[in-house]
Amino acid sequence: FILEQELDWVALSFVRKADDMVDLRNRVNAKNSKTKIMAKIEMPSAVDDIRNIVNESDGVMVARGDMGVELPVEKVPMAQREIIRACVHRSKPVIVATQMMESMMTNVKPNRSEITDVANAVMEGTDAVMLSGETAMGQHPILVVETMRKIIMEVEKTEYPYDREGDVVPKATSPTILADAICFNACKIAKETHAKAIIGMTATTRTAHRLSSYRPSVPLFIFTKNKYVVNQLSLSWGVRTFFYDDEISLDNIIKDQIEILKEKGYLDDGDVVVNTGSTPVVKQRPTNTLKISIVGED
Repeated sequence: FILEQELDWVALSFVRKADDMVDLRNRVNAKNSKTKIMAKIEMPSAVDDIRNIVNESDGVMVARGDMGVELPVEKVPMAQREIIRACVHRSKPVIVATQMMESMMTNVKPNRSEITDVANAVMEGTDAVMLSGETAMGQHPILVVETMRKIIMEVEKTEYPYDREGDVVPKATSPTILADAICFNACKIAKETHAKAIIGMTATTRTAHRLSSYRPSVPLFIFTKNKYVVNQLSLSWGVRTFFYDDEISLDNIIKDQIEILKEKGYLDDGDVVVNTGSTPVVKQRPTNTLKISIVGED
């Protein structure tokens, strides 16, 4: 029933081991569904097997409510950090959830500890923070979202550790090493050239997740011909996604991408842009091309 609803994501609760996610993946594939699968980490056995679980999942949620019941409370903060690190290293989006701003279910301001909690999750590298009862049953749903956003924005404009190429280095043993290396160097070159944008293309979300995992200080824009990917990438850190389904040639695609971003006010003539892509375009191979352009120069 769930897969028939064409959902963007489906999350499995109380995951114990990687095999649980393998079983869910098989069920999704059996229906030829494009739905992404997410593991909710709540059990001690899941924390112990986190690397394998991350490998078998499209994303992970740190579900701290039940985790705080199943684990000794003093272990929850370090478990959260370990889970986030494992996801970032494997280019999988991660959400930190539960009791982030719980006092705002009734109050108009959060506790200081909640402010710090949200800020720490952002600093640790989570892709998203999630509200639960605060917006489902709370008295100030709009205000709590606005408050959380202010905390996130303050961290990201002051102390946020951008450009994490040193932490997420492509591994020679990875089956996607060539595409990983392109994405890795795209982020490095964008930083060194003071580029105004990194532009990528993806059909499956892989390139977007890899570029995002480096947490580039340069704005990241992703174009995809699959409309469902636009929604699925909403969870990925720093990604702005656009639908684009023209496949004439890589040069034409890059030109169109730059023009679209100029029209939307993200780019101006003279800006440096770093593009990643795949050629031949019609074969839809993994990312294998990197190009540096100056906006306005043919």
